[in-house]
Amino acid sequence: MPAVLNTILIYAKNPSATAEFYRKFFDFETTGEIVEGLIELNSPASGASILIHQAARTVKLGQVGVKLMFSVEDVDGFKEQCAQRGLIFGSTHQANGYSFANVKDPDGNSVAISSRAYRAAV
Repeated sequence: MPAVLNTILIYAKNPSATAEFYRKFFDFETTGEIVEGLIELNSPASGASILIHQAARTVKLGQVGVKLMFSVEDVDGFKEQCAQRGLIFGSTHQANGYSFANVKDPDGNSVAISSRAYRAAV
């Protein structure tokens, strides 16, 4: 039986602020309501959902063990849209036929936007 990754759980010091970050800048849909200790966010494009959970005081956040990567066709265009709403990404980097840029969420977690999924077949 195959395992399917369809949900990402993020520990947050302020779950409401973290949920708002993903709603505002990545268009996730949420009521913002905490149910069973979680705030659920759903992708508007049938992608993975996100659950935000209150982090214990002992949890060290912002490590680079995991990075959320969002696929966008136009990295610079997406960066511009986010900048107009107050989110500033780092430099756009060029790779093998695609580009990407990085930012941190309110808890210091690494987040990237990448056009890799849209690159031309080689």
